[in-house]
Amino acid sequence: MIRVVRIETPRARGEGPRLGTVRLLPRGVKKEDYAKRNIFDVWLPEVSPTRELVAYAQAEPWTDARWAAFAKKYLKEMQRPEAQHAIALLAALGKRTNFSISCYCENPWRCHRSLLGELLRERGAKVSIPRSASPRRSR
Repeated sequence: MIRVVRIETPRARGEGPRLGTVRLLPRGVKKEDYAKRNIFDVWLPEVSPTRELVAYAQAEPWTDARWAAFAKKYLKEMQRPEAQHAIALLAALGKRTNFSISCYCENPWRCHRSLLGELLRERGAKVSIPRSASPRRSR
């Protein structure tokens, strides 16, 4: 099972390794403290949005139109060979073992993690995205 989680949240029982799907590393934290602080165990920037797309995401509050534009751009970025390779590997692992994908965003439904989760589901992995922050409830 692949869980979608927020960086620095408490780990769930059986969560497994936490993969950081972020472009920028946390500031002011030593790398050896990442796992202790529930940031992530492994950094996987290949499936994170580019710096330009992160800047776009942070520039203004989300609207349905801005989210749709972001999603389109992110999914296009995930067509890169290195991203496709990482997605295929994660999907295969997600069929056999537990791990999580993490990011800084509070709402997983307005974050690339939900899009990545759907890409992994399309490849047969079981993915759990928290329902408490679903688009219907966060508007």
